[in-house]
Amino acid sequence: MLFQHVAIAGLAHIDAPRRLSSAEINTRLKPTLDRLGIRTDVLGEIAGIHSRYLWEEGVQASEVATLAGVKALADAGIDPDKVGLLVNTSVSRDYLEPSTASIVSGNLGLPDTCQNFDVANACLAFINGMDIASRMIERGEIDYALIVDGETADLAYEKTLDRLASADATEEQFRNELATLTLGSGAAAMVLARAELAPGAPRYRGGVTRAATEWNKLCRGNLDGMVTDTRMLLIEGIKLSQKTFGAAKLALGWVVEELDQFVIHQVSKVHTAAFTKAIGIDPKKVMTIFGEHGNIGPASVPIVLSKLREMGRLKKGDRVALLGIGSGLNCSMAEVVW
Repeated sequence: MLFQHVAIAGLAHIDAPRRLSSAEINTRLKPTLDRLGIRTDVLGEIAGIHSRYLWEEGVQASEVATLAGVKALADAGIDPDKVGLLVNTSVSRDYLEPSTASIVSGNLGLPDTCQNFDVANACLAFINGMDIASRMIERGEIDYALIVDGETADLAYEKTLDRLASADATEEQFRNELATLTLGSGAAAMVLARAELAPGAPRYRGGVTRAATEWNKLCRGNLDGMVTDTRMLLIEGIKLSQKTFGAAKLALGWVVEELDQFVIHQVSKVHTAAFTKAIGIDPKKVMTIFGEHGNIGPASVPIVLSKLREMGRLKKGDRVALLGIGSGLNCSMAEVVW
């Protein structure tokens, strides 16, 4: 669906404060690496991830999602009582129930008329949340929506490093769990509004989604770790991205050379290089943060968009492509006109 009346009224991100370098991880895992004969710095040299950031001990997803929500509402200049929908899109969550959205809603003091729920779809959930909210705005059901995401990778690191540091860790286990050590923590939030209420604000045009769910077993994650077939995930993910880009050409009138910025879900150096090559994207139009921040899941797209704005790299009229692939497999591509 394409939208005529949806604007991005507010946008914010929060970087986690505690830096964990890949060198520190390699030092902790040195006995396992030596025993298995692994001499390559897989995280730094191959994945291109030299650090990631974690929260202080005990910080929960709802807390950082709330902080991002406060910043986004302030950026939009609206009071919480105007929000008609809150969507939390975090992979991380405080509990199985209640929803993290309900906790964030309570923290923000949103009105009893505000619908709130979680949307879970791996690394695509934030774009999915934007789409759901935009449909409600376009139909005139609500004036404002708040999409939030808070990712906390701390537990996954603690448990994964314990497992891989054990004396019985195998090469297969190391290979399967390595992707967990590329994850990062962070938070982001966005206020979407009826365009008439935010004159001059960037417009959200909408986008397309394609699925290849026969590959749903390539990445299986829980809060304490993740098992990933990185090779097949890359191969099939790139195939799906090419198919989705073809759909975006038809639906959005995309010509790759005419788009000004590409906000790509941040995974790794290998993934980004393969993605840009497959689509024919000029790497100069892709700002990457994975080297310093790792893979922050569904928060990575809004975080990069927010950082681009913060750095002054977005100018009026720029066409910005939002691109993501999520385990499952699903792929979404959307456009923002700045």
